[in-house]
Amino acid sequence: IDEINHVAVVQPGVINADLQAAVEARGLFYPPDPSSLRQSAIGGNVAENAGGARCLKYGVTGDYVQALEVILPDGAVLRTGGKMVKNVTGYNLRALFTGAEGTLGTITEITLRLLPKPAFTRTALATFGNIDRAAQTVTAIMAAGLLPTSIELLDNLTMRCVEEFSPAGLPLDADAILLFEVDGNHENVLDEELAQIAALARSHGATDIRLAHSPEESDRLWSARRIIAPALARKRPHRLGEDISVPRSAIPAMILSIREIAGRWNLLIPVFGHAGDGNLHPNILCDRGDPEEMQRVREGAREIFEAAVGLGGTLSGEHGIGLLKKQFMELDVGPEGLRVMRALKSAIDPLGIMNPGKIFPDSGGIEAFRL
Repeated sequence: IDEINHVAVVQPGVINADLQAAVEARGLFYPPDPSSLRQSAIGGNVAENAGGARCLKYGVTGDYVQALEVILPDGAVLRTGGKMVKNVTGYNLRALFTGAEGTLGTITEITLRLLPKPAFTRTALATFGNIDRAAQTVTAIMAAGLLPTSIELLDNLTMRCVEEFSPAGLPLDADAILLFEVDGNHENVLDEELAQIAALARSHGATDIRLAHSPEESDRLWSARRIIAPALARKRPHRLGEDISVPRSAIPAMILSIREIAGRWNLLIPVFGHAGDGNLHPNILCDRGDPEEMQRVREGAREIFEAAVGLGGTLSGEHGIGLLKKQFMELDVGPEGLRVMRALKSAIDPLGIMNPGKIFPDSGGIEAFRL
């Protein structure tokens, strides 16, 4: 940890939460905080360009990657970037390997930008009787020029799964909640910002606003958000966790589409996610041992992907493409985008040995989509 240049040099196996604790002990701050921060490693975060709740204000992993050491497919070692703040020499190779899902090389060392640690945080929870009102609140907050650290959304089905798994006191009579966090160095400014957010939430139909009055209370609220994945895993034998991202203005329409798709195909699809930046995680709960249900899951997933792209969004905000979504790549990036990506892959990895079979669609296009 370099306290003068505000960077940390890490190997890819360092756990995100461990890095955060280490830098915060020195008064510094590493913002990207995926919900799996206590399990996920920085190497994986870079490979997926992971986000997290705080990326609304602070950006995603790639915004903090200053340098990489990468082993290329031919065994050569590439070192790109450094501890300098500004660097526009040639192509941005750091950005090329960040989010490439291991398809271009193996990352062996990462230099990450750090920030001064904010002195104060404030957390609040807003309850809504209608999820559409919650979605409209998000767009209203951003339109008002406010920039919270986080705005997280949980729908009723998500909250019920969380409460069954580990009771957190979530309001189960609500259709949805929004979880807000603000941070900074002046308490009075944060109090005013949170008051403005609360006023906007009330004006859009929030039935209750709960402020966290201690770090412990704030931690309890955030713990409910971070245990969603294991909570959903207990509800049905399997889950298909999705990662669509749409413009903020399209959040209400996207949520409506997901609910219509769930009804049309008789599927359980809890919705939660980073509503502040339009990144939603509809999870289709299912049983892979039931062929008839899995056919409905396939159709539902396909319609969710198509709805997101149709609203000006994308297949993935932070989880990547991998195997599941590769058949939809051309729908999202277009034929020219796909052609350029294939050319880059062929130039760097002509033998196709780096994480083969990922990202690029097989023949047959969307019709070849399988779960």
